[in-house]
Amino acid sequence: MEIPVIDFGEINGAERGKTMALLHQACEQWGFFQIENHGIDKQLMDKVKQLVNAYYEENLKESFYQSEIARSLEKDDTSDKDWETTFFVWHRPTSNIEAIPNISEDLCKTMNEFIAQLINLAEKLSELMCENLGLEKDDIKNAFSGSKGPSVGTKVAKYPQCSQPERVRGLREHTDAGGIILLLQDDQVPGLEFFKDGKWVAIPPSKNNTIFVNTGDQLEVLSNGRYKSTLHRVLTDKNGSRLSIATFYNPAGDALISPAPKLLYPNSFRFQDYLNLYAATKFNDKGPRFESMKQMANGNNGFHT
Repeated sequence: MEIPVIDFGEINGAERGKTMALLHQACEQWGFFQIENHGIDKQLMDKVKQLVNAYYEENLKESFYQSEIARSLEKDDTSDKDWETTFFVWHRPTSNIEAIPNISEDLCKTMNEFIAQLINLAEKLSELMCENLGLEKDDIKNAFSGSKGPSVGTKVAKYPQCSQPERVRGLREHTDAGGIILLLQDDQVPGLEFFKDGKWVAIPPSKNNTIFVNTGDQLEVLSNGRYKSTLHRVLTDKNGSRLSIATFYNPAGDALISPAPKLLYPNSFRFQDYLNLYAATKFNDKGPRFESMKQMANGNNGFHT
């Protein structure tokens, strides 16, 4: 099963229509895809991975293998545990990166530069999704904004090498709660899987610093079910530790989320009213007819009583 690859280099080129159609199909039918030619500095991406791996070796690795989950692997039920070591960085509306224990100035600076470019990609992606859904280009951003703009944070995770990968998940099956998730992942060690068409699809390690994207629960709500959040998990690996740097472009905590009105079907109307409109518009596209019925049902034309 070939995972959709969206070439952002074609968004403003001769293949724009084909690329937009592929993006729309990926969001509707898959809920996950890869982006190449995304415009993020690849040397910067390499440096982020290098510094995070060094941070893990210096600050997290030893304590993980001394942790309860690591010690319980041989004897206890681990079905309700995750074989991961993580820290979370908030970027917007305010940053907490300097409060991360033992974080270096170099990692802070590099992460901030990377995230600034990644947010630009997330907002461009949200605009393209809006275009494909027939919405105004800023509708997703505005819906996510609350009082201080969208919320952006990064889960930095390592899934350490595991001697018994059959006994424990790196991360149990779940969908993501938020909006648009952009993942910079390991280029060597596998483990990420998404559920599609009744089976688990293995996501290969990212070569050439492609960005892996999946859509979360709030985008499914906002799109009225058009764009799906998809179940996924992380398997452990016997031969290596997997890196995952997942950035969440999410609604603010005080954002009010609901389906975009333009994507809702009309409701609570009389069938006779629809037949009357249908008689005059039978050979026209049904979309405008549905829009008229929404207005009638809302009493905007004084038609529905």
